[in-house]
Amino acid sequence: MIKNICCIGAGYVGGPTMAVIAEKCPSINVTLVDSNHDKISAWNGDLNNLPVYEPGLKKIIKKVRGKNLFFSNEIDKNINKSEMIFIAVNTPTKTSGEGSGMAADLKYVIACAKQIAKASKSDKIVVEKSTLPVRTAEKIKDILCKEGKKGINFEILSNPEFLAEGTAIKDLYNSDRVLIGSDNSPSGLNALRKLIEVYSNWIPISKILTTNVWSAELAKLASNAMLAQRISSINSLSALCDMTGANTLELSRAIGMDKRIGPHFLIPSPGFGGSCFQKDILNLVYLCKFYGLDEIAEYWHQVVKINDYQKERFAKKIINHFGGDLKGKVIKVLGWAFKANTNDSRESPSIYITEKLFNAGAYIQIYDPMVPIENIKADINQYWNFDINTNDKRISFSSNNKINEDIDAVAIITEWDEFKYVDYKSTKVFDGRNILKKPFYSI
Repeated sequence: MIKNICCIGAGYVGGPTMAVIAEKCPSINVTLVDSNHDKISAWNGDLNNLPVYEPGLKKIIKKVRGKNLFFSNEIDKNINKSEMIFIAVNTPTKTSGEGSGMAADLKYVIACAKQIAKASKSDKIVVEKSTLPVRTAEKIKDILCKEGKKGINFEILSNPEFLAEGTAIKDLYNSDRVLIGSDNSPSGLNALRKLIEVYSNWIPISKILTTNVWSAELAKLASNAMLAQRISSINSLSALCDMTGANTLELSRAIGMDKRIGPHFLIPSPGFGGSCFQKDILNLVYLCKFYGLDEIAEYWHQVVKINDYQKERFAKKIINHFGGDLKGKVIKVLGWAFKANTNDSRESPSIYITEKLFNAGAYIQIYDPMVPIENIKADINQYWNFDINTNDKRISFSSNNKINEDIDAVAIITEWDEFKYVDYKSTKVFDGRNILKKPFYSI
C-alpha cells in the first residue's frame, strides 16, 4: 500500500492531479515539489491567487491542504520519503540541436531522473505524467540504474494525463479512462497494481486501461494529434464557408450529427493553443521523420499549418476591413487565455493575432478576466521578441470588458461567457468564437 506520493512539478498537470488524489485518498500523504520558490509560495498562500486556475480546484485545496496535501521546495527530502514519484515537469519543444523546432526537449525530465537517482535510498516507483516521446521510459530507467545507489530498484510506469484545461477537475473526477503502461516483469506488474490501487479509490476498474509502456507513451501524443486534427479540419472548412456563403456552425452541426463522427472539437475558432496540441503534434512529426515515415510526418504537420493559417486569416479579416492599414485604429482584444476557464495563455491564438494587428499599426487594448497582466506582458516579450515595458505605448490593458466610444473594433479570441453579454454598441465585433448571435463577422 502506497503511503507517500511525491510529484515533481507543481503546474497545470501536477497541481490539479495531486489535489484530487489527496482528496480521494485521505490515507496517502501527497507532496508537490518544485524548484520555483514563488510557485510553491503561491500554492501555500491565498486561495484566490493559486498559480493554476481551474473551476473547483480552490475548494479542494482548501479542504486538503495541510492535512494530506503539501507543497514544498524540499525536493530531495520528499523524493526519499515517498514510495511513488510522479514526474510532471514541462517538456517544451527543442529550440536548438537535433530536432530543433519539433522534438520534445527532455532536459527537465532528465534532471528529474538524475535527482531521483541521487536522493533515493529505497526502492521507488517512478510515474511518467509529463507528455513524453515514445521510449522515454527507457532513457529514464537507464539514468536511474546508472546513477542510483546499488541495490535500489526503480520501476517506471507511464500514466499520461488526458485533462482538458478548464475542466481538469471534472475530468479527474470522472475520467474517460486512466491509462497505465508498465513492464511485463513481476516487479513491473507489482508497481502497476500499486498505482491501480491509488486510482481505484474513485475510478471504476473498468475505466483503468493497462498497456505496455510504449503504447501508453504514444497514446497521449496520438490523442492530442487526433483532437487537433478535428479542429484544423473544421477551421479549414470555415474558410470555404466564408467564400461560398455557407454557415460554419450549421455545417458543424450537420457533420457532428453523424454518429460515426460526433460533435466534439468541431466548433470553428481562431485556432487551437495551449501547451499541448502544437507541441505534441510537432513531436509526433519529428518521431515520424526519425523513423523514415516522411509521408506520415507531412500529414500531421499539415494540422499545424492549417492552425497557423486560421490565425493569420482571422487577423487579415480585421486588417482588410480597414483597407489594410490599422494606423490610428483602436482594437480591443477580448480574451488572452488560449481557452475559457483557465489562466493559461501558452501558445494562445491571441498572442499571434494581436501581434498581426499591432504590426498593422493598431492601438491595442487587451482584457482577460483571469490571465494576469504581468503574464500577458511576459507573453508579448517572449513571443513577439518585443520589450513592452520600454518600447511602445500602443498597447494598453483594460480591467474590464466595457467598450468605449473610441474603440474602432473588437476581436473576441477567447470564449469567456461574460463576452456574450457585453454592450458592444455600434462597434464592429469580429467574433472568433461564434458566441454572439449577430456579430459584424464570425469566423
